[in-house]
Formats: sequence, C-alpha cells, structure tokens
Amino acid sequence: VQLQASGGGLVQAGESLRLSCRSSGISFAFYDMDWYRQTPGKDRESVAAVTADDSKLYVDSVKGRFIISRDNTNETVDLQILSVKPEDTAVYYCHARHILTGMTYWGQGTQVTVSS
Repeated sequence: VQLQASGGGLVQAGESLRLSCRSSGISFAFYDMDWYRQTPGKDRESVAAVTADDSKLYVDSVKGRFIISRDNTNETVDLQILSVKPEDTAVYYCHARHILTGMTYWGQGTQVTVSS
C-alpha cells in the first residue's frame, strides 16, 4: 500500500497551491480520505476530509480557502489551497481509512512553506 503525496514546496503568501495524493494497493473507492498537516511541536490535525460518498468536511480555520476533491478513477485525492498564508506552513499528509474495517494508511508527507 502506498499513498504518494506531491505538490508541496516554497510559495509566496497569496498564491495558490495544489497538493495531490496518489494511492496504490487499496480499493480507493472504499476509503474516506483526509489531508492532515503538522507543524513542529504540534499534533497532526485533519484540515480537510472527503468521504467515500464524496461528502466534504473542513476544519473552520481553512473553510473558504481549502478545497478537497477525489478522483476514484485515478485513485487520487487533491487539496487545493487558495491564497496561502504563512500559517499554512506545515508538512501535509494524506490519510486513508476504510469505511468498513477502519484500516488506516498514511502517506509520507509533503512540505509546504509559505513566505510572507
């Protein structure tokens, strides 16, 4: 099983960024997918989630700027970040959870650094 995250990097405040997570080895359509982020010294937090039936949830702090989407054909989940802010600087992780068994998997993380 592999969750390969990509799209991170150094961006300037106000720019947009799109992260992508490609899965392999799982029946993607049966997984709820999340994007988490983590900064040094803090717990990893879920910022956006898309369920297997395509319902979307966001943490309040990112509503209106983060857009999560899934593509069951290509087995990917994307996170679009509009108008990035310095506080978006973090390592972003892709996470999968099976809707029946609860089995979970993590991707390796991709670093997003926002300069002001």
